[in-house]
Order: sequence, then C-alpha cells, then structure tokens
Amino acid sequence: MEKVMVVTLRSFGEPLVLLCIGLLICSSVVSARTLNGFDLTGSLIYEGHIVPGGPAKGGIPAIDQPVFNQAEDVNWLEPEQRVIGVKHNGVAKAYPLAILNWHEIVNDRFADDPVVVTYCPLCGSGVVYRARMDNQDLTFGVSGLLYNSDVLLYDRQTDSLWSQLHHHAISGPMKGRALVQLPSEHTQWGKWLKNNPDTLVLSRNTGATRDYNRNPYDGYEESKLLYFSVEFMSQAFHPKARVIGVELNGLAKAYPFSELAKVALSGVLEDRVGENLLKIEYDAESQSARVFQGAEEIPVVNLFWFSWYGFHPNTQIYRVIE
Repeated sequence: MEKVMVVTLRSFGEPLVLLCIGLLICSSVVSARTLNGFDLTGSLIYEGHIVPGGPAKGGIPAIDQPVFNQAEDVNWLEPEQRVIGVKHNGVAKAYPLAILNWHEIVNDRFADDPVVVTYCPLCGSGVVYRARMDNQDLTFGVSGLLYNSDVLLYDRQTDSLWSQLHHHAISGPMKGRALVQLPSEHTQWGKWLKNNPDTLVLSRNTGATRDYNRNPYDGYEESKLLYFSVEFMSQAFHPKARVIGVELNGLAKAYPFSELAKVALSGVLEDRVGENLLKIEYDAESQSARVFQGAEEIPVVNLFWFSWYGFHPNTQIYRVIE
C-alpha cells in the first residue's frame, strides 16, 4: 500500500511524498497499538494477529447480575440442549448455551468466590475461572477483539485483555498474570440435570432483549468454514470436531470424541500425559467428558478441534490403535 501511495504522489514533489509516507507510517503504528479502545503496546500476542470481531467494546453485553431458576421451574430447555455446568463450593449451576451465545460472559458468585463463566461460540469453548487476583475481585466484559478466532475478555478494573484459551492477560497492567481455571462440564442439559437434580439454571431474564430461542450461529458447527483466520490449522479431523483438551505441566493433549467413541459409547479409560496418570470419564451421547487425576477433577476444555490445534500446534493426540 505504501508503494502505491508513493507512486501516486510523486508528481506532487518530494517533500510532500516524505510527509505523506511519514503520516502513513505513524498512523499505522497508532492503529496497531490501539484497537477497540485497548492499548496493545507490548502485547504478549503479535498485534497483527489480534483482529476486531465486529462488535465494539462491550457491544456483546456480559451478564453482571445473573438471575437463576430452580430446575423444576425451567420448561424451555430440551434434554439435548447444551449447557456449561459448574459445581463449586457445594453449589451446582447450569448456564445454557442458548443464553451464552448472546452474552459470552457471566460474572457470578459461588458463595464468597467470584467466578466468571466464559463461552466463545466461534470456538465452541466454555471456560470457567475464579475471578480474583491479589485479593481483588474482577469483573469481565467482551472486548470485541479476537485472537485465533477466540474471544478476548477484558477486566473492568484495569482494562487488561485476557485470552480465554491461553488463560492469562496478554496486555495491560495484568499482562502475564493467569487466572485459576475451575472444572466445568460442556454437556447436555438432560445429563447435567440427571447428575445434579438440585442445580440452579441461568434465567433468560438477563436484562437484555435477545431472542434466546434463536441460535445466531445456526449451521456454523457443521460447516468446515471459519469466520476468522487462525495461526495454525490441521486436517487431522473436521475443524469443528469436538475434543477434550488437557494441559498439564506444559504438555497439551487432545482427546477427540471420534477416537473415544471407538473404545466404548461410554465409560472410563486411563491414559497418561507425561508422567501424569489420568482417568477420562466420557459419554459419547452427550459429547462430554470429565478428567480426573487421582480423586481430583482437573479443569479441561471441551471445544472444536481447529481451536485447540490453533492454540496448541504441538499437541499430542489420543488415538485408538485398531
């Protein structure tokens, strides 16, 4: 683009050409460092890989005062509809994707613990974090920016940007700090309710006007097409194939449900990630799984294959030898 501008302006004289080139470069630097109102100077992610997703900062409204219903009062959820289920501090809650598709973030509390539930419809990824740093409670919003097609959050206390799938802040005063991920289950409502009959359910009374009966991403999960580019791609599986992603001690491993289903429709299998012996409890029907190390459930992510690979190009892959 700079060469085209130079050719066009040469006839106007060299001083003007130099001035125009200088203004163009300065403008490029400023725009690269500030996007959607966020200062990207010194970002841990190359600025050119951070792109606007369309909405402005806060244009997708986070839910800040969530209302919950008792499970027996919820008659609009079908058993096969998907939820992000969280059980923490003895309380079980279900966050329907029919709501999260429109909001992506719920700032919530489990007893005294501030918790943020995040969901990226483009990556199919639900990740739940304890929202406290240095004894300060954080609340989050949707930045309107994406990295690797994945949502970038921002905390309202410092305006730092956070990568949902990198689990840490990539710019701002919190840069480099990581949030504590909590176990959650990306599963069908019927299964979550069966295992957690006392669950609370996020209400459609969100304070926003949205058609929660309509999926704004209808057809996206079946398509091989992506809305936004990613740094790394793999043809090993359908881009939207669901996998469980595990990260332990610097190692990453993907458990595609297409591979898990070869072992059995449901059940428990053992596997290792490095020196860590894991037990994977999975259910092919609900396309969900939980992972345990000993008696402790560890946080994992249920998401699309393209997204896991985009963030973990050196990932190990669980495969069944036939």
